[in-house]
Amino acid sequence: MSMVDSFEKIPCEIFANTQEGSRHVADEIAAIIRERQKNNQSCVLGLATGSTPISLYVELVRMHREEGLSFKNVVTFNLDEYYPVERDAFQSYWNFMHRHLFNHIDIIPENIHIPNGELPKEQIKSHCIEYEQMIDEAGGIDLQILGIGNNGHIGFNEPGSSIFSKTRLITLDNSTRIANSREFQNIAKVPRMAITSGISTILKAHRIILMAWGFKAQIIARAVEGHVTEQVPASILQQHNNCTFILDEEAASELTRFKSPWLTGEIEWSPKMIKRAVVNMALKLNKPVLGLTTYDYNENGLGDLLVEKGDAYEINLQVFYMLRDSITGWPGGKPNAVIPNHPERSEPYPKTCIIFSPHPDDDIISMGGTFMRLHDQGHDVHVAYQTSGNIAVTDEFVTRFIDFAVGFEDLFEMDNQRSRKILDYAQKFVSTKKPNQMDTMEIRSIKGLIRRCEAKATCRYVGLKDENIHFQNLPFYETGTIEKNPMGEEDVKVTMALLRKVKPQQVYCAGDLADPHGTHRVCLDIVFESLRRIQAAGEEWVKDCWVWLYKGAWQEWDIADIEMAIPMSPDQMMKKRYGIFIHQSQKDMVPFQGSDNREFWQRAEERNGNTANLYAELGLTKYAAMEAFVRWHY
Repeated sequence: MSMVDSFEKIPCEIFANTQEGSRHVADEIAAIIRERQKNNQSCVLGLATGSTPISLYVELVRMHREEGLSFKNVVTFNLDEYYPVERDAFQSYWNFMHRHLFNHIDIIPENIHIPNGELPKEQIKSHCIEYEQMIDEAGGIDLQILGIGNNGHIGFNEPGSSIFSKTRLITLDNSTRIANSREFQNIAKVPRMAITSGISTILKAHRIILMAWGFKAQIIARAVEGHVTEQVPASILQQHNNCTFILDEEAASELTRFKSPWLTGEIEWSPKMIKRAVVNMALKLNKPVLGLTTYDYNENGLGDLLVEKGDAYEINLQVFYMLRDSITGWPGGKPNAVIPNHPERSEPYPKTCIIFSPHPDDDIISMGGTFMRLHDQGHDVHVAYQTSGNIAVTDEFVTRFIDFAVGFEDLFEMDNQRSRKILDYAQKFVSTKKPNQMDTMEIRSIKGLIRRCEAKATCRYVGLKDENIHFQNLPFYETGTIEKNPMGEEDVKVTMALLRKVKPQQVYCAGDLADPHGTHRVCLDIVFESLRRIQAAGEEWVKDCWVWLYKGAWQEWDIADIEMAIPMSPDQMMKKRYGIFIHQSQKDMVPFQGSDNREFWQRAEERNGNTANLYAELGLTKYAAMEAFVRWHY
């Protein structure tokens, strides 16, 4: 048994990204299907819903179309379904599965089994018993695909679910409803109950694969390395003899082999690894870095570091200086100064910078202090708003702003026949709009205009010229629903054109993959792909272009990973808050807000304040707040 195995009680396979992990799982599914086809046997798959398996289903559809993978011998059983829910509702899992998989493959419709969320409540119990019987009659699940909830649920088996539980109607935990509100306009629209396969039903599968991407790292670590407990239902999978977790690097980041690799065997003590080890130890012991002792190192598994690097105090100093050198009030580099360990270059000065903002407010929310400082220090700052953000505007804002347009024309005695007609149309549409009905193109355009006006006002508040404001309206986003298309060629072309036009020395991107809609991830991939292509084309300017990643409204970088920290005074924090307030359509109650019900300015201030507090706890200067960045190398 390896040292990793002694920590990880469930085998974990780690992939660089979601696509690679999904391809791996798809290959295993295809192998089982083809093996059964050779023997003229059916293949029984247990399938999951949610954002996690979407990339898997994309790959399976591709294999069907391009490689001839047939699903005619496949029988499927889905884990769960909301209750009550109409089958054709956009959020129903019946709709989800047909939209993402079944409509695009040659599966026999009679072989598809999904719990029925339309039945009268008095029929649910017998329906659940029949569902279990159908699985048994099919020979059991050959391969069960799972995701994992933030609270560790598998299927909709919430914390406290019995290991002996079977398919049943359950009440959804409030944290699950909040997390799933990303699929609905607000939490009030999320069903309070669901039908789910039980934990014992899941454990009967011959093979189980649990997939997790992005910000699930903490619950993954508890499920894989913690004790088996019904309070973390996924931990019960430790008792299955053929279960594997398929993770991307971010989802695996809290596992001991990544978080504290020195505990799992010999490692190479690079400066970055030393920094991580010492910072984590200092925070764990609630000590400043310079206060750590030889005893602390030995008691916390870092004796090998002392053997290799020597005196504890010298190591402390090395880490202290790395933390100190990451702090700067000059995000674009300090002019006329030679500072060897400064995060940014002094030359050229001033720099041309592009801030890529996935939504029309991510710039001010995530790096508003840095945004303003770059402009105030004389850099040529551009902002590229990658998407329209139109789905995150309430219907009430539409009628309010058209009403203003009509009143404006009245006020100045202008002909407002056309605008009145549009107002009447919008009012009628909104008043008769069905739950989850997609907005018309006209309504979406108005919502996009509202967000563009707010973004322009923010840029003018900072001091930017209009010609430095770029609205890309990337095509992948414009589906009219919360579900977006994958990155497309046109998205990359639009981004490459802007980069080539501006030729920046600095690029800022949202590296926050915890965005509940997945928009940030797609926007980041588009920028990365664009820069790679420009670099491959041999264009000289890109050699001097540095890329800095900021986090969005949901997360912050691990303190040990931060390479540039921009401190802010209380006055600067207040100025940033007022900049966020300009986005009035995003204040108070926002559609599709995700699992955090705080307003964006509250999230930003708490996150920035916490970063400053962590630096102070480690023995650095106490600032009111800090914005943090990590550099990406390509």
